[in-house]
Amino acid sequence: MSGPASAISPTTRDYAALALRIKVWGRALGFQQVGIADTDLGLAEQRHATWLRQGRHGEMDYLARHGTKRSRPGSLVPGTLRVISARMNYRPETKEDSWATLRDPTTAFISRYALGRDYHKVLCRRLRQLVERIRGETGDLGYRVFVDSAPVLEKPLAEKAGLGWIGKHTNLINAQAGSWFFLGEIYCDLPLPPDPPARNHCGTCRACMDACPTQAIVAPYVLDARRCISYLTIELKGAIPPELRPLTGNRIYGCDDCQLVCPWNRFARICAEPDFKPRQGLDHATLSDLFAWSEPVFLKRTEGSAIHRIGYCTWLRNLAVALGNGPCSATVTAALRARIGHPNALVREHVAWALQRQTRSKCSR
Repeated sequence: MSGPASAISPTTRDYAALALRIKVWGRALGFQQVGIADTDLGLAEQRHATWLRQGRHGEMDYLARHGTKRSRPGSLVPGTLRVISARMNYRPETKEDSWATLRDPTTAFISRYALGRDYHKVLCRRLRQLVERIRGETGDLGYRVFVDSAPVLEKPLAEKAGLGWIGKHTNLINAQAGSWFFLGEIYCDLPLPPDPPARNHCGTCRACMDACPTQAIVAPYVLDARRCISYLTIELKGAIPPELRPLTGNRIYGCDDCQLVCPWNRFARICAEPDFKPRQGLDHATLSDLFAWSEPVFLKRTEGSAIHRIGYCTWLRNLAVALGNGPCSATVTAALRARIGHPNALVREHVAWALQRQTRSKCSR
């Protein structure tokens, strides 16, 4: 933590009033809500440890690498007393538009959070601006800013800060805004009054569990990442298990089905943030067009996007599976055959699988 010398004595500071101003400043910077949490994550730590022991994190070893630093903010950033949690809406289109894309097997479906500019950069910049407003008032401030960039249990922290509750799909849900938003945190050493935690309102609803294409939500509030399409298309570096490939459909980067069916998302609004508007036509691109991209084209057109980090070969792997799941066509078969000798073994494997699906399962009928 770092900060200049204190301009106001901590003993004379009105922290309740400061907390209210922080929330006003946050909204002025484009956040829809800002809340404050203490650092006690004991219950979340137990649940996270159980989830890890069960191996449900798959190959995401980084989730276990830092031990209890993830669930103990003061261990990650010594001196942390409070966490300022903020959410920013990102939904770029209507639910009907998303379903229309999913129903067209020739069109690529990309999780709607990734259609615009990389949210890590957008939120980090705004949170740092919020920090500067706070420092202008307090002078002395120890802090660290995080946006999915360190071992942080961001959803339990946001829940404690009153931003929403963790739903059965393990995403955060807000009663007035649904779940289409990003989260970011400021770890700080200010003794701000914490907000009351949000209450759970999922009730007996299991729409997200029933809608999951791969049945990755194995129990209420328990996600087996190894079956989740977001994990399979983004985090997994090796081969997608053959038995799960047909279930991914035309989803080439992430999956939004559990959010699309959540009844609380009837309150979600289309995002007005320009940085989150779709770029490069990725909200309606065809699988064949994307599969034809060369590596330089991929790198150029995903520059500044969250998609960029999966790399070109993973991009081709995902597209090959989606093409194999789509309708038989001479154009698709020719495109796949053109990649059958790709230098990357992972790409070759998935292209061969897709060709087999095209020629044996569909074109022969």
